[in-house]
Amino acid sequence: MFVKICGLREPDHVAAAVEAGADAVGFVLTASPRRITPERAAALAAPVPPHVLTVGVFMGETPAQIRRAAEISGVRAIQLHGRHPRSDFAALDDLGRTLIRAVPADADLRCGAYGEELLLVDAPKPGAGQPWDWTAVRDRPSGHWLLAGGLSPDNVAQAISAARPWGVDVSSGVEVSKGVKDPDRIRSFLTAARP
Repeated sequence: MFVKICGLREPDHVAAAVEAGADAVGFVLTASPRRITPERAAALAAPVPPHVLTVGVFMGETPAQIRRAAEISGVRAIQLHGRHPRSDFAALDDLGRTLIRAVPADADLRCGAYGEELLLVDAPKPGAGQPWDWTAVRDRPSGHWLLAGGLSPDNVAQAISAARPWGVDVSSGVEVSKGVKDPDRIRSFLTAARP
């Protein structure tokens, strides 16, 4: 099970995710309580080993803005959250970074439909931290796709059973308060996602 821990802002939280076996760590570079600067993301991503994907998360920025932030931060993947058009993915393809398309369950759920390598299927209200009907996407997405939205150490096993994703993504479910991660919850999430 591929596991991404997103919305990281502190070195010890990044280290906890990597040490616990996360496959990807995400840095929010768009409007959010978890937002950090591209320069901060660069500092956090620098010690992350090559086998762990570092992801810059964007929502609504132009390809030029995304390109600049990705180059400054040095992230190895770009996640476009929301209804970005195919042209945005095409405009970033030459950067040689993994592209991730993050959408709600009522979007086109064919992984690769917009030129992305990974698909993330999120809750109807992304970032709210509220569980949703994970069975609604069971057997619908194709390829390498991650389930997100309302996941926590307490329910990730149930969500995996309900939706059968290739991977999972968590942010608020491993926090002690908005934007503040808990290393113990990060470790617990990884353990629960991979019984």
